[in-house]
Amino acid sequence: MTIDLTDLHRQLQAMRPQLVRFAHLQLRNEALAEDAVQDALIAVLEKPERFAGQSTLRTYVTGILKFKIIDNLRAAGRERQIDSCDDQSEDDAIDALFAADGHTTEQPRAWGNPDATLEQKDFFRVLEVCLEKLPAQTARIFMMREWLELDTEEICKELAITTANAWVILYRARIRLRECLDLNWFGTRATR
Repeated sequence: MTIDLTDLHRQLQAMRPQLVRFAHLQLRNEALAEDAVQDALIAVLEKPERFAGQSTLRTYVTGILKFKIIDNLRAAGRERQIDSCDDQSEDDAIDALFAADGHTTEQPRAWGNPDATLEQKDFFRVLEVCLEKLPAQTARIFMMREWLELDTEEICKELAITTANAWVILYRARIRLRECLDLNWFGTRATR
């Protein structure tokens, strides 16, 4: 089935408001709903050939969105949501998480001796699995920054993205990797 990408993009834009409403009903958070819809639309646009035409495009995209919503709901159990009061800006809510000296008010669970952990082959095996769980673009940007040690401008030029987008992607990569390592490595070390 040949797909006209211009027409596909137009159709996706037209259904976006309904998808956001659907996601918002499930997630009860405007930002998370927007992110889930964005992830679903990107999945469709990255691999348009996967749409075989056996259902309507709306049904196909909604099916992908359902999985993105499930991913968000699972993550919500592991992540701390920043809730700001009506009279408090998001910046103030984030600032409230940190003490005056810049350190977090709540310390993360102790991860042991980082130098000893880095020397263990199993750690890198788990890290590799965690990296494979990241979206391809997110993993690529993380690897370019942390392993290849490219600066942000080089990454942005190579991938034709903005600096702000690169920093958001890097932030999300670090958060997801931290969660994955916490669940699959650091959280299980006490039972080894």
